[in-house]
Amino acid sequence: MQTGSKIAVVGATGRVGHHAVELLRARGYDPVPISRSQGVDVITGEGLAQALEGVESIIDAATGPSPEEAAATEFFATAARNLQAAGDRAGVRRIVVVSIIGTDRFQGGYGAAKVVHERATLAGPVPALVLRASQFHEFVPQFLDWGAQGDVAYVPRMRTQLVAARTVAEELVDLATDPAVAPHLGPPFPEIAGPREESLVEAAQLFASRRGDPVRVEGVSDPADPVTSLAESGGLLPGPDAKLAGPTFEEWLEISVPAASRS
Repeated sequence: MQTGSKIAVVGATGRVGHHAVELLRARGYDPVPISRSQGVDVITGEGLAQALEGVESIIDAATGPSPEEAAATEFFATAARNLQAAGDRAGVRRIVVVSIIGTDRFQGGYGAAKVVHERATLAGPVPALVLRASQFHEFVPQFLDWGAQGDVAYVPRMRTQLVAARTVAEELVDLATDPAVAPHLGPPFPEIAGPREESLVEAAQLFASRRGDPVRVEGVSDPADPVTSLAESGGLLPGPDAKLAGPTFEEWLEISVPAASRS
């Protein structure tokens, strides 16, 4: 695909989307940010047709407004249908969507909603690709905040291969702009993950120490929860053919999170 081509980024202000916009611009493409703050709504369709005029590819990095399965499923299914329909009318050549490694192993919840997202995107008339990514480095502080109870933060025990959101954005941009990449990549979907396996609990401890947070981080486990069992057993780790790319979590910390003053 020639530089100067228009590439739309859905979720352009989000964790992955804002990196995709920056990378596209740096590579000489014309990014078209799509988000409600830009006056474009993929659920109602407001402004979507105008935004996609002349667009060659769409990067779909949007996240739902809720982690609950029903709400997330409705969001992803509606967004995918609208993007496919509007993209087809606009002559868009491909859609690239980011998903989650192991999402098809979930029996419910947000993971199940992402499977619906994948299928709805692949079922449309515009050729599409799905990239499954591991958990982002940027999620670690969220887990700390969600589990905070006084001076203790309870973090799920999880085996993961944490990856930087910018690294995922780089791969999405490659898939959206490389004409040699074939669309309709179905199972097994391409995967991207960090360079090594990490413990979510240990990553949370490193993050807390880096920002000088005195909180004590403890791992929690619920044997009755199938999601917990999946996470602890390595069900969210990448397969042998996944693309592995840095930085590691510790390297990302050094670059992205200011160290707390020790004075």
